[in-house]
Amino acid sequence: MNKELINKSIAASILISLGNYALLKLGNPIGPIIFAFGLLGVCYLGANLFTGKCGFYIADKIKTSDLLIILGVNLIAGYLMGIVYSFCDKEVVANAVAKAATWEFSIAFFLKSIMCGIIMYIAVYMYKKGTAYGIIYGIPLFIFCGFQHCIANIITLGVARTFHWSIVICVLGNFVGSLFMWYLLKDSEKKELKKGK
Repeated sequence: MNKELINKSIAASILISLGNYALLKLGNPIGPIIFAFGLLGVCYLGANLFTGKCGFYIADKIKTSDLLIILGVNLIAGYLMGIVYSFCDKEVVANAVAKAATWEFSIAFFLKSIMCGIIMYIAVYMYKKGTAYGIIYGIPLFIFCGFQHCIANIITLGVARTFHWSIVICVLGNFVGSLFMWYLLKDSEKKELKKGK
């Protein structure tokens, strides 16, 4: 198994967990803004975050096995980081428990996960094009809208020391949303590549 792949996936979980802890600690409006630090760190350091990779699964020819490893490590490391944070602040634990209690295994939750996937794809796509604005504005956008991010959610579950099966449809929704945006934009991307030659 690729050690670098795993290490970069653990690093991504830690970075997102820092942003998610700030969100649980500070709430709106500051928390969602500071949360952007997590994805900024992931992109600048080249860490492996499932929600930042799945939209480029086809375009970047990412191996299915690698994507699944990234997802698995993100989920496990994220949950463990959540447990670590659960020892830091009782108020944060209470906030995590209250937040997780609102999640449900439903079509609405799936749609919110798709929308988050769309935003994540756009944020990373814009970063690859040379601007961090997609991250700076996109992360607060999905949080303020109540859209669902699977890695952030597993961290929250870790803080609450609980589990909810909504994480399954959150993973699927993030994946579908990201790939859907890629599909819509892939033809224009090909045209840009041809112009650049």
